[in-house]
Amino acid sequence: MTELINKNKKYLALLAKQYPTIQSVCTEIINLRAVLNLPKGTEHFLSDLHGEYEAFTHILNNCSGVIREKADEIFGEILSDNERGELCTLIYYPEQKFEQVKTKIPSNELSVWYEKTLLQLIEITKVIASKYTRAKVREAMPSDYAYIIDELLHADYKVANQVLYYEKIMESILSTGDADNFIIELAALIKRLAVDKMHIVGDIFDRGPRPDLIMDMLLNYHSVDFQWGNHDVLWMGAAAGSKGCAAAVLVNSAAYGNLKVLEQGYGINLRSLALFADKTYRESPCFAVKAVPGKETDEDDAVLAGKMYKALAIIMFKLSGQIYHRNPEYGMNNRTLLDKINYSKGTICINGIDYPLKDTALPTIDPKNPFELSNEEHVIINELIDCFKNSERLQRHVAFLYANGGMYQVYNQNLMYHGCIPMNEDGSFTKVNFCGKEVSGRALMDRADEIARTAYFGSGRDKEQAEDAMWYLWCGGNSPIFGRSCMTTFERLFIADKNTWTEVKNPYYSHIQNEQACLLILSEFNLNEEISHIVNGHVPVKASSGENPVKGGGRLIVIDGGFCRAYHSQTGIAGYTLIYNSWGMRLSAHTPFESTQKAVEENIDIHSVSEIFEKLDKRLLVLDTDAGQEISEQIFDLSLLLAAYRAGILSAK
Repeated sequence: MTELINKNKKYLALLAKQYPTIQSVCTEIINLRAVLNLPKGTEHFLSDLHGEYEAFTHILNNCSGVIREKADEIFGEILSDNERGELCTLIYYPEQKFEQVKTKIPSNELSVWYEKTLLQLIEITKVIASKYTRAKVREAMPSDYAYIIDELLHADYKVANQVLYYEKIMESILSTGDADNFIIELAALIKRLAVDKMHIVGDIFDRGPRPDLIMDMLLNYHSVDFQWGNHDVLWMGAAAGSKGCAAAVLVNSAAYGNLKVLEQGYGINLRSLALFADKTYRESPCFAVKAVPGKETDEDDAVLAGKMYKALAIIMFKLSGQIYHRNPEYGMNNRTLLDKINYSKGTICINGIDYPLKDTALPTIDPKNPFELSNEEHVIINELIDCFKNSERLQRHVAFLYANGGMYQVYNQNLMYHGCIPMNEDGSFTKVNFCGKEVSGRALMDRADEIARTAYFGSGRDKEQAEDAMWYLWCGGNSPIFGRSCMTTFERLFIADKNTWTEVKNPYYSHIQNEQACLLILSEFNLNEEISHIVNGHVPVKASSGENPVKGGGRLIVIDGGFCRAYHSQTGIAGYTLIYNSWGMRLSAHTPFESTQKAVEENIDIHSVSEIFEKLDKRLLVLDTDAGQEISEQIFDLSLLLAAYRAGILSAK
């Protein structure tokens, strides 16, 4: 022990400044040991949000159904189903619910409603807070009400003196007219404590209307991390200055009729683009904006968006061709399709077969130099890149993704990534030449993470090369966040034969049905094969067709359940939340969300059906988590300090 103390004497001397007395060291050791024996905090995993702001807001507010579960447990025999629905909706949307309550309940009866409601909210808070230390709960409390909430949570209502004390607190809340604010803060505390950590396993952007509002919410969330998806990387590349990525962002936004998020959400000026598209493609067919269930689009807006869609797609195909020519190691020269068009015949040759083009009005393409931007296209893309790089809000959101995210994450012995670990037909990891290094498995993920950061934070030639690599991550044949042979956007737009639309999935998606393949991946990341899981997004699970999201003998869980409206018809549900608490793992499948207005007015919740697929015999404690490992190391260091004090090696005050 003495040798160990002397070896760490310099560090222990620094630690002694924080804990200068024997008593302070003993107290901290006792506190930390107590924390180790608390239940593990609840983690929620979501993926593929795709801009569905209203549905995501509700999932965030109802904590994926957990709050309703708690209300049912506590009040199931006391309150009716409708009363429990009212209470939960108040927690989800307190400000909006107050307006409804005050029109329904006579003013002379409001004080009774407030007192009853406050009691119920306190009961729910007690149950949800029970797995945390009092200090952690106090830290989560709103500063203005921390003392009052703390007193109410820990009052013993069976003791006469405390009952009187409690009643006086309640009277004060009501008499000062502060009950609304108090309930708002109490509702926020319940939601804060219900979920200890949130993991977003990729794809916040594209398809849905307001990814920017989702990012605003996550910026203020208490604890969140991201595993980047290919749609996220696309926007990150655009923010970094990649012309190809910016063009693809614009194409996706136009395709789903979401150009407003660029203009109103991020301040991207599309006027020059709109004028160019309207003039250039006025007499030619425009592309059809995708129909999304529940979304209405003005006919004139749809026509202009279709022209912009076409203008942007041509720009994108030109820029992607330039990227492939600059980077032959990508092995994607077969995707430089503009040079495979016979412009006089109106056909294109793909894999040796000539296909007629549905649309031959391509006025900006020079058949001799098909990948060269016209002068107007060049000006427009440069203007747009300036807008992306100078959008303060976009840059703030992207910086947050970089600061709190990565290509993958290992947390509490679980491995999270969006797409796949590219594999060969024989089940081995595919070797990929990525920006000058041949890598596979975990090394490929690490290399991709490094390059993605260089694209945003780097400079010079390294940054330019990394910007091109962001395009490869978006749609490259061996990109770990794309996972298909190619992206057939051109074929879908220009060729009627659907056989050309096929995007072959990486063999990974077949191999993960086998437990051994999942164990191989876990081993690659040095994880415990007995207890660890892989959490995967990206490919929607067709639940309506009977597909099981739990694969590989329970080692891998696919949590893309079609959160986006555009996928509801394919999946039959509206997204999954994986919930990992101290008793194990369960997957909650959600029904489509109607609207916030209906949720408030009619107490309509997102109905969630939970399936427990791993229940533990012994409850997980903080001791069993990553945080527990850190706390155990702190206890060891403090024990050394205590021994140093008692041996006289260091002087205690």
